[in-house]
Amino acid sequence: MEAHVLLADAAQSMPDGKVHALGLGWSNIPTPLPAHAVVIFIKVPWDQTNRQHSMNIELIDADGQAVTVPGPVGDQALKLEGQFEAGRPAGVEPGTPMDMALTFNLAQGLPLGPGRHTWVLTINEDTKDDWRASFTVRPTGRAPSGPGKD
Repeated sequence: MEAHVLLADAAQSMPDGKVHALGLGWSNIPTPLPAHAVVIFIKVPWDQTNRQHSMNIELIDADGQAVTVPGPVGDQALKLEGQFEAGRPAGVEPGTPMDMALTFNLAQGLPLGPGRHTWVLTINEDTKDDWRASFTVRPTGRAPSGPGKD
């Protein structure tokens, strides 16, 4: 499978595989994190369509440790889990990969301290180096500078 993970201010996936997004592609943000979305684009190979696939996306820190947030039963890893299935529409040439788009909108105010963080995607217990979206949380009041700012 091929997958891409992007960050946006807000996003909504559509049944046709498209995504409507605002503020797509940032990698530098102040703390506390405002509302944001994780956008996942997946190309499902023809031979893996019409069946369930498991996925999760987890936030890790610069040391590769799971980021935890307060939950109802104590601190919990910030991890989103689910399943997806891409079908084969009528008239599509056999062998054509199917597009799948998933979006996860997160409430504002995630209590992340300054530093580098990464969303890591896993599909069917497999992950690849390019199935990630990293971002830097900067201290409040510091504006980004130079190329690649917000």
